[in-house]
Amino acid sequence: MNRTRRRHMRTRTALLHLFKSTARRKDLRGNSTKPAMQQVFGNLRDLPKSTKASDLDLIFLRGIMESPVVCSLTKVHEHLEDMKLEAVQDNNLELVSEILGVIRGLTIRDDSATELLRILQQPHFQSLLEAHDMVASKCHEAPPPVDPAIEAAVNNALLQGDAVRMIGIHKKAGEPLGVTFRVEKDDLVIARILYGGMIDRQGLLHVGDIIKEVNGQEVGNNPTELQEILKECSGGITLKILPSYIDSAVPPQVYVKPHFDYNPANDTLIPCREAGLAFKRGDILQIVNREDLNWWQACHHVGGATGLIPSQFLEEKRKAFVPKDLDRTGILCGTVNGKMKKKKMYLTSRNAEFDSHELQIYEEVACMPPFQRRTLVLIGAQGVGRRSLKNRLLVLHPDRYGTPVPFTSRRPREDEHNGQTYQFVPRMDMEMDIKLGCFLEHGEYDGNLYGTKISSIHEVVNTGRTCILDINPQALKVLRTAEFMPYVVFIAAPEFETLKAMHKAVCDAGFTTKQLTVCPVRLIEAIMNIRELSMGSKQPILKLRKEET
Repeated sequence: MNRTRRRHMRTRTALLHLFKSTARRKDLRGNSTKPAMQQVFGNLRDLPKSTKASDLDLIFLRGIMESPVVCSLTKVHEHLEDMKLEAVQDNNLELVSEILGVIRGLTIRDDSATELLRILQQPHFQSLLEAHDMVASKCHEAPPPVDPAIEAAVNNALLQGDAVRMIGIHKKAGEPLGVTFRVEKDDLVIARILYGGMIDRQGLLHVGDIIKEVNGQEVGNNPTELQEILKECSGGITLKILPSYIDSAVPPQVYVKPHFDYNPANDTLIPCREAGLAFKRGDILQIVNREDLNWWQACHHVGGATGLIPSQFLEEKRKAFVPKDLDRTGILCGTVNGKMKKKKMYLTSRNAEFDSHELQIYEEVACMPPFQRRTLVLIGAQGVGRRSLKNRLLVLHPDRYGTPVPFTSRRPREDEHNGQTYQFVPRMDMEMDIKLGCFLEHGEYDGNLYGTKISSIHEVVNTGRTCILDINPQALKVLRTAEFMPYVVFIAAPEFETLKAMHKAVCDAGFTTKQLTVCPVRLIEAIMNIRELSMGSKQPILKLRKEET
């Protein structure tokens, strides 16, 4: 047992000496291209002299080194080892300068020296050596990975060392700071900073900062009291805060057009009525901050201070609020005359009824330079003159305006040609295109299908003209996109007396034989009276109302 242990000890000593000598020889010669095992086998001849090992121990050691397992492990190690490339030296420019000084005296007698001198003095060769020396003198390796625990400890130490900050601001008495607060874990935290306010312009405070003291006086956890303290302060104000270390990204510019009037003085949900922004229907607002789910920060596009407005989510929730149903399981069951809810399933044939209940809150808009509209849409009541206006524009400006040719499934008459008044297609093909959504609008009259195809609109636009469309208002949902960019013109109906005079002139000219009966006349008169009362004026309303989209 002792003899075997001594043999193992001598073998271990020989192995250590063998690998040390191999590594020493490798360091002296640089990165050797010879495989490591060949160097080890080459050093086996020197072991008897340096370690005084016996022949039996050397035979045992060679057997271990030549075993298939050790050879396989060595090959795997050579493939996986990341060999570090090291430069022989990083002062090649100095070496070349010395060489040039030596060979300059040989150029008179030797042509090879002259050629070598010319090569070494070329700018490209000098630049190559300079780049090599710069790379060789620097370490371009990635730093070793840092332990996550150590990194977290360092970050915590840095945060604790710079935890408390003293901020100094200057304000006038009564001047609003443009900041609101909230209570979070018994601390007063900055909830929002109004865009364009004094705090926002100075850039010293950020959302999430904790307010600890104001002018050396500790603050509690009441945001209203803190607002009063800051409002009464004037001159220099010193705030002691705990910074949040949250970098807020620069918000993109967003412009919206509201479809309702808003007055913050009448809003019971706004956190601060003085910070609210009033606006009218159709104003253009710039949204500067949308981080809060319920309240956005906005300002008027033409200029002005920034204030709070209800967000899309809050306003939809408020307008769509429905009271809870009455509990009909008690004593008054069946005695309260309440309205019963009627459940309806959405049908495409009745989409106009469902669209009338859509909530119009905000519409996102963009500022664009003047450009040629792709489509001109004329909408209005039936018989108000949409088709006459369209035909007049086509006759006066045929190079600027065009109109698509409608499609129909009826058979052409004797004097009709395909592509002039209608595009005649089989009913089966037209029904298939309707299912695929190829038509902007379609309908059926006298057993035949009629419709306007979207591709025909593109054909007119591709010719460089504006496509005039006389369509149903329901089709505006499809057209109000960047693909068509419509300019919508609403043609208002004239007064009733003017309407009767126009109808009489048409009947006298023989264009129509339809007469207005008593019921429609009285209905139109009632509608016009209600309209005049709602407008508060009896001035004529014959005009065009335009809406840019």
